[in-house]
Amino acid sequence: MRETEQVSEDLSPIPNKRYFTIGEVARLCQLKPHVLRYWEQEFEQISPVKRNGRRYYQRQDVLIIRQIQGLLHERGYTISGARQWLSSDQAEDDTARYKQLIRQSIAELEEISKLLKS
Repeated sequence: MRETEQVSEDLSPIPNKRYFTIGEVARLCQLKPHVLRYWEQEFEQISPVKRNGRRYYQRQDVLIIRQIQGLLHERGYTISGARQWLSSDQAEDDTARYKQLIRQSIAELEEISKLLKS
């Protein structure tokens, strides 16, 4: 099984929403919107819903974008290498992606706990 903790620890938790605009995703992933549009062309795994000329990303898209970001920026993969890694990762079970989702959920619960204690 592969280690998928490529995501930087300083990224904010993903809010519990159904859809995110490109600007929201850019802030959550600390990327520029043009990078997100480029990655859509390069990675078939990123598939925002397009309505009235606007992109709406779902939580799974944000998680994949963070995973790609980690592969490219933290682990030094090329676009081609990251694409291959994701394809082979999806051929395996989705355990790694679920682990990432669980870590994100724990961070969100800890944040809620801090708010409740104050």
